[in-house]
Amino acid sequence: MNFLRIFAAGILTIFLLTIQRPVPVARGESAEPQITARSAILIEASTGRVIWEKNADEEHYPASTTKMMTGILGLESLPPHSEVFISPNAAGTEDCFLDIHAGERLTAEELITGMLMVSDNGAAVAVAEQVDGSVGAFAKRMNAKAKELGMNHTHFANPNGLPNPDHHSTVRDMAKLAQYVMQNKKFREIVGQKDRTISWTFPKNKRLAVSNSNKLLGHYEGITGIKTGWTQISGGCLAASAKRNGVELIAVLMQTPTPDDRFSDARKILDYGFSQVHMVKGISKERVKCTAWVKDGTQATVKLHPVSDVNYPIIGGETADHYTLSYDVPKVLTAPLKESDPVGKVIINYDGQAVGCVEMTADKVQKGFSISSWLVGVFERLL
Repeated sequence: MNFLRIFAAGILTIFLLTIQRPVPVARGESAEPQITARSAILIEASTGRVIWEKNADEEHYPASTTKMMTGILGLESLPPHSEVFISPNAAGTEDCFLDIHAGERLTAEELITGMLMVSDNGAAVAVAEQVDGSVGAFAKRMNAKAKELGMNHTHFANPNGLPNPDHHSTVRDMAKLAQYVMQNKKFREIVGQKDRTISWTFPKNKRLAVSNSNKLLGHYEGITGIKTGWTQISGGCLAASAKRNGVELIAVLMQTPTPDDRFSDARKILDYGFSQVHMVKGISKERVKCTAWVKDGTQATVKLHPVSDVNYPIIGGETADHYTLSYDVPKVLTAPLKESDPVGKVIINYDGQAVGCVEMTADKVQKGFSISSWLVGVFERLL
């Protein structure tokens, strides 16, 4: 009996020590995020590699994250200073937070900025009508772009994300869209703004101070965007991006119970991602050796240098073997050359696909004459 009591006491002690002393978590082994969203995904922005996912291929209403597509198509299709006319149809759309009215006019850039920041549904209709004449025609453009981006489980019926049985997507597809739009400099600038004043061209003096609906801006380290979404049917939706120490991540989630859950979920997902991904040095800028021919100069060749070290984002325990470098530089440059002038790029490839670049500059070369540089000009087509 004494033996059994001692044995039982030992087992109990081991059990208590186990539950009272949590095991430390190493880099790359953090606990997965516990979230309220029905579906979610986290990707590394430069390559699109999936870091973590939850029900990523379930189809849901994307709500106003739809406006990522509307915004990028508007920026790609409309000159920034062209005027957009607000039609009665656009002005009559529900949830016009920009206070737009029929007959008013704004530049395309101002309207798209306001649409993305405050999620104005009527502004999305106005953009669609300006680009293609009607919402239906613009929806066809949206679906063509979705197909181009490999969004194979997405169909858009309108430009704003208001509920429609024929309007659906997945977090995996919307992550592809988010990755694409954040490569556009103007789009990136718009969705990264916390506050802005929107100006009308008619009425001429109309102004409206707006704040971004993305509550992570200014409240999460490294946040860079992107777009919120909410309806009673869709629940909470969010595409969020953040960049720290050269690593940029994109999280997309759908169907949270409340609007605020979108942001707390995104924090957990992004925090998890930054515990999994780190930058490693690929090659220092001093070690990159590249030269180009020079014509019309005092010398025939010049050395080229990256403006910074070339680094790679690594997920978990993977190695950098997936990465290779290639060079996009002209064979012949024309003097004079300044040290700060960009002359080409180091292309960063992941499994053979270009995923990033670092600009290259040349050493200084004065305009002048040398026999060797003159010969470069003569035989340029043969080099």
